[in-house]
Formats: sequence, C-alpha cells, structure tokens
Amino acid sequence: MKCDLLYSADLFFASFATKSSSCFHLFFASRSCGVLKLHTSMVKLRAMEFWYAVFVLFSLFIIGKADVYIVTVEGEPIISYRGDVDGFEATAVESDEKIDTTSESVTSYARHLENKHDMLLGMLFEQGTYKKLYSYQHLINGFAVHISPEQAERLMRAPGVKSVERDWKVRRLTTHTPQFLGLPTGVWPTGGGFDRAGENIVIGFVDSGIYPHHPSFASHSTDPYGPVPKYRGTCEVDPDTKKSFCNGKIIGAHHFAKAAIAAGVFNPVIDFASPMDGDGHGSHTAAIAAGNNGIPVRMHGHEFGKASGMAPRARIAVYKALYRLFGGFVADVVAAIDQAVYDGVDILSLSVGPNSPPATTKTTYLNPFDATLLSAVKAGVFVAQAAGNGGPFPKTLVSYSPWIASVAAAIDDRRYKNHFTLGNGKILPGLGLSPSTHPNRTYTLIAANDVLLDSSVVKYSPSDCQRPEVLNKNLVAGNILLCGYSFNFVAGSASIKKVSETAKSLGAIGFVLAVENVSPGTKFDPVPSGIPGIVITDVKKSMDLIDYYNISTSRDWTGRVKSFKAIGSIGDGLMPILHKSAPQVAIFSARGPNIKDFSFQDADLLKPDILAPGSLIWAAWSPNGTDEPDYVGEGFAMISGTSMAAPHIAGIAALIKQKHPHWSPAAIKSSLMTTSTTIDRAGRPLQAQQTSETQGIKFVSATPFDYGSGHVDPRAALDPGLIFDVGFEDYVGFLCTTPGIDAHEIKKYTNSPCNYTMGHPSNFNSPSITVAHLVGSRTVTRTVTNVAQEETYVITARMAPAIAISVSPPAMTLKPGASRKFSVSLTARRLTGTYSFGEVLLKGSRGHKVRIPVVAMGYRR
Repeated sequence: MKCDLLYSADLFFASFATKSSSCFHLFFASRSCGVLKLHTSMVKLRAMEFWYAVFVLFSLFIIGKADVYIVTVEGEPIISYRGDVDGFEATAVESDEKIDTTSESVTSYARHLENKHDMLLGMLFEQGTYKKLYSYQHLINGFAVHISPEQAERLMRAPGVKSVERDWKVRRLTTHTPQFLGLPTGVWPTGGGFDRAGENIVIGFVDSGIYPHHPSFASHSTDPYGPVPKYRGTCEVDPDTKKSFCNGKIIGAHHFAKAAIAAGVFNPVIDFASPMDGDGHGSHTAAIAAGNNGIPVRMHGHEFGKASGMAPRARIAVYKALYRLFGGFVADVVAAIDQAVYDGVDILSLSVGPNSPPATTKTTYLNPFDATLLSAVKAGVFVAQAAGNGGPFPKTLVSYSPWIASVAAAIDDRRYKNHFTLGNGKILPGLGLSPSTHPNRTYTLIAANDVLLDSSVVKYSPSDCQRPEVLNKNLVAGNILLCGYSFNFVAGSASIKKVSETAKSLGAIGFVLAVENVSPGTKFDPVPSGIPGIVITDVKKSMDLIDYYNISTSRDWTGRVKSFKAIGSIGDGLMPILHKSAPQVAIFSARGPNIKDFSFQDADLLKPDILAPGSLIWAAWSPNGTDEPDYVGEGFAMISGTSMAAPHIAGIAALIKQKHPHWSPAAIKSSLMTTSTTIDRAGRPLQAQQTSETQGIKFVSATPFDYGSGHVDPRAALDPGLIFDVGFEDYVGFLCTTPGIDAHEIKKYTNSPCNYTMGHPSNFNSPSITVAHLVGSRTVTRTVTNVAQEETYVITARMAPAIAISVSPPAMTLKPGASRKFSVSLTARRLTGTYSFGEVLLKGSRGHKVRIPVVAMGYRR
C-alpha cells in the first residue's frame, strides 16, 4: 500500500484497513511507510474533512461499486466541427485529410470541449464522488469517467448526453515472411532498397508497449534518421533509467492505463507505468511491421535466420494500452487511438479485439471503439486490425466495420518437424526446434514418475518435469527424460522451456514430452530448446511410445522399476522444411460470415478482408515478456495469431503509402485486396485448416469467409491498376442503408445525419460483393478509378451454380485518373441454404488483373 496518501477528495481511501489489520478502522494516514497511525490532533483539526470522508465512504457503500463509463455528448469533435459555436473557428477535415493540431483553432476548440466535459460532471456530481479519466476531443466528443451505476443512470438522463456505455475489456489477438512475400526482390527495390523501405512513414501500434533496447529498434547501426515534420508525437521518459524512449527509429511512446487503474487491476511493478513492454506482444508486432532489416535471430547457440520488418525504415510510434495479465480496457484503447491520430501517424496496427460485445450496443459497427476508428480513417489513417483467433468456427470475427482492414492469419511455407526413433525401430513424428542426440547412438528412456525422490511430491505434477528438485538426478543423468504433456501446459503454468531447463539441470541428454490427451483442433507450435527435445503431439503415437516404455521396463511387485531398458534417439529439428502447399488459412484464424449486430444477423459486407502470414512468426521479444511462457527472458519469440498477421498488413500498407502518399486508406485497402491471390505456391486453390473427427487437423477448400479477398501479394499491391475508393460519406451511407440501424444511433456516433443512402448495403463501393439474403435478383454497382496509364479492361464473372451472375458493360476503357461504373447482377437459381462463392475479374490490356470476391445466399420471395 502506498503511504503517501492525499487529503481532501481522496481522503476516504485512508478509511480502509491495511492488509495487516483484522478489522476496519477509520483513521487518517501519516506519511511514514510504517504502520498507518492515528493522529488525534489531526482529527480535531480536520473534523470537517473527517465527516466529509465518512459521508463519501458510506455514500459509496450505498450507491454501489463504481465502474468506468465511456460517455459521448452533444457537439462535434474536432475532426467534424463546422464552426457553429460562437468564437470558435471550424476544425473539420475533408475525408482522408489529417488534423492540423498545430493551429490555434484546433487547440482552442479542444480546450472548449474539455471545459464542457468538466462543467457537465461538476454540475451533476459532488466533487470527489467521480473521477474523470480522459477527455476525448479529436475523433469523438466525450470522456471516460469512474462513477457508480446510479451516477451513470443520472448522467444518461442529463441534457446533452448522447450515450453512456460501461467500459469493456479487450485482449491481445496473439523472420522468414519478407522472403515468402517477395519483399527483398520485388518490393523494396522500388522504394530504394531495404534501407529506404517505409522511409518517413509512421506506424502507430496500440499494443503492450515496446522494449526499446532491442536491435530490431536500434538506430545506431543505420543511416541517421531525420525529423518527420508531419509527426508531432513525443516520448515518455523511462522512470527507471530517466532516458527517453525516443531514438530516431522510435519517435513516439506513451502509455494509457487510467481505466485499468480505476478498475483496480493495474500493478506498476509488473505492468510498468511507462511504454516499456512487460508482455512481449507489443515488441513482437512492432518488429513484424517495422523492425530493422537483417537482425540475427539467435537462441540457445543457434541462429534461426535473419529477422526484418515489412517496412524496415518506417518509424515506430508506441501507444501502450494492453497489459500482461488483464489485457486492456476500451477507454484506454480509445485514448491511445485518439492520441495517435492527433500525433499524426499514417498507419495504425491493432492486434487487439473485444472480449465480448459492448453492453448497450446492438450494432457491431457502432460503439466508441469502431466510431473512433472511423474518425481515424476520416483523418487519413489506414487501420489494420487482427480478425480474431476464434477459428475455425463460423462467425468468430471481432473486426466488423468496412473502414477497417480485418486481417486473417495464414501459415507460410516454413514448417519445423522432428522425430523420435524408438529402440524397436518405430519412428514417431513430433515437434522440437532442437539439435539431435549423438548420431548413431541411442539413450535410455527414464520416465519422470519413475524417478521421484519422495512419493509425497506427486502433488507437484512431477510428470510435467517443471521441478528438478523432486527427481533423482543420479538416475536421469546421461539419459532421455520422458515427461507428460498435461493441461498445465495449455493453462500456462507449465512450459516446454522449463522442461528443457529441468532436463539440463539433471544432466539429461534430452527430453521427450508425450501428449496423452488433447482437445479437438489443439495446435502445437515448435519451441526452441538448447538440448535435444521433442513433443510427440499425436496421441496415438504417444501411446506407442508409452506402450514401448512399459513393455521394456521391468518392475517389482510394488511397481518400482528394477531396470530401464527402453531406448531411443531424438532427431534434428532445427532446419525448416519449405512446403509448396503454402499459404494455408491457420486453424485459429477467425472465420466469417460477418455479422451486423450481436443477434448474429449476417451482414452484407465480407469479412475478413485479407489473409497474411500469422503462424510461427519469428520477431523481437521483450526479456520482461511473460505472454509466452516458453520465451520468458528471451530476445526473440516464434508465436502465432492474427495478432501477427495484422502488422504484416500494416507494414505493407506503409510501403504502399510511401509510393502513393496521397492515396486514401480505402485506396490502400483496395490495392491490397484486389491484387491478392487465392492460389497457393503449387498452383492449387487455397486450403484452410479445420478440425477433424479424429481430434487432429484436416485441410478443406478455403472460401472468402476464411481468407477474404485472398492472400496478400505486396508486389502487385504497389501497382493495382484500378482502385475501389470510398470516403467518410460513403461509410455513413453504408450505415444509413443497413436495415435495423437507427438513424439516431448513426448520428450519435458519426455526428452525421442520414442524408445519403445507397439503396442496399451491398452497393457500398468495397472491393468485394456480399448479399446475405438474395431474394430473386439483385443488381449491385461498383465504381473503379484508374491509378495507372490508359487501359482497357475486359470484365468477366463466375459463380457457383446456385447463383446466376452477369456483368455490364463487358469491357471499358479508362484514362489516367478516370472513374467508371459497372454493375453485377445476381439471381438465385436454387435455394441451397448455404452461401455460394464466385468472383468478378477485370483484366487489363496492360497486364493488370483486378479481382473481387462475390458471396451470396439465395432466399424465396
């Protein structure tokens, strides 16, 4: 407990008993760090404060537990303010235009909004009964406040208040890929080489912070970084070293934890009250998108290759709002996004998604989080968000809105495999990034349960091999330690890293982990080890190993081992195997169809948008990081998740922004989607991992609900030929046209009336077409803009037999910068009760290919 308590408004906190007390006492706190003492003279002198504290304390017991609420109020935020308040000039920006935060009109209007927030709270509540955490002025007009449910009810009824929503939690959605994506030969040379790839583009990361001392973020070994005039962010100072987090490569660093503190879950000792990464996740995502090129990935004496970000010369701006134990809160995330856009980032990478739907919002597109991102896009910021890790089940996405690039995760062409050879000649496949045991030699197998020093240690789950002190070193030394893979490994209380450390400390040659039980679809990732080690992931193969061990091991009548006769050897698992079947959709990657509300009604909008590498990605790690138990204390980690896929897209978007600085976020998203591929390296349609009936993983034909438009192709995305462009008004039009969304709700979150509709939401000019309920026939329109030389495009379409498809016109010629419309007609032929998939292809005379997916389900009239 802190001893330096303050009086006045915070007085009542001193009224609670200390941890050493067995009952509650009311007292004032002294400023010593010993036991809090009662000062009777102070009580007499401060009688009024005392009774005020008592009043506040008991009023809190009466009105209930306080929570954080996100409140939006009447009045335009800076990004859309048109100058209708006397004395304050307009600050609104046009679509895709950055906010000029240096102007006096912006700063004065920001002060005006914050004063209004403070006045509203001051008029409604007694000082000390609430705590305002943030004022939001740039992207939404509102604030986050810590109040009781009863106060929230009163606030909801107050004039000028548009919405009051209880804060909800978010979570993290947890190298070789530059070569796999063709960046070194096909993309970086167009921007001046790797040492200029992403130059002067700023990528903002709303994540768990950064470890600034990692070589992936160093600036001393590169050409000096100059200033970026458009970026106005600053860096916090590390409270321990007193040094700035900025170093030229990192040009912005802030942390946001007020909602976490108010919720009582923030621990500054392990969470770090600074941008320092206490988790590992934030450093990993930043390095994927913008880490330095050619950084050796070394672990346990082996180099696994060279790591590089997608845009290695891009700048990094850190907005820490996620923490290792509890994830984060939307109020903190919204404040981080607001600050990032104010600072002037070009790209936002979000490997974060909600734990659950907002409590008071029915529509997936309308809540403080998505509304803030809509304003960010209006300010010209491209947003890449992880699609979620709820796959392979349908409707598991956590990224819904058309203004966001929702990124699914793929397996690339690199696989790590290993094998264990039994003394009976059987070869058991498994996983383990480790060296082999000595060639042409076998070693005795010793099961952990057979070498316990004391039978009482069974309570420590000794078969997990997490505690070397409970095992007999004399029996283990020089042999292979056999361990069991229990639920503790899934829960995170046991780790393969600890098994390796246990085996090494006991003098074992190596270790084997046998998986005897597994949930369907469980995914195992290989883990680096300094000594020979392997995990036998197939339950049947594990049983073969255990049966062989039991048959070969003789025991007395009590079950105690008389002699260990089982032998084996561990193969070399350090070298990857490259597969032509890549890319494939990872089993954990969230799947569509997209939903428009939390009744899970299907949306007329395809999600995810695009597929990018997200499985077994090597990148920087924080030595403080505990997000992955197998990489605690390491400088690099190889982990999987759509969290890893999103920064791939953020980094590639930075390369596109560098080449086309005036393109809108929608244009960048379009170029990524229309040039993506649905074919793997072997020339076959993409496949997706799926759970099988035998608890393993099988492969099925992938659909746009798995991969969106397809797997990203960075080289083609730099020169897409045509783009499907949209702006802020189009996003509002999409919302206004979507059935079931109230116009007042739209106005509340977008500050725009429904003056424009598009007939049907499928007419929204996205680079995909989705009709969730096709009754009879429907014709949708799209507008393309030529971003290349004059070219003639032939338009064709194909669709599964249940839906008839046609396009008009069959061809069109566009001059540079010109825009043209075309229409796509869909007719339900058969009612199958399932979605049908197809595509429209625009093939240009100069070699451009522009492809958009088509998804529809037919219904009776």
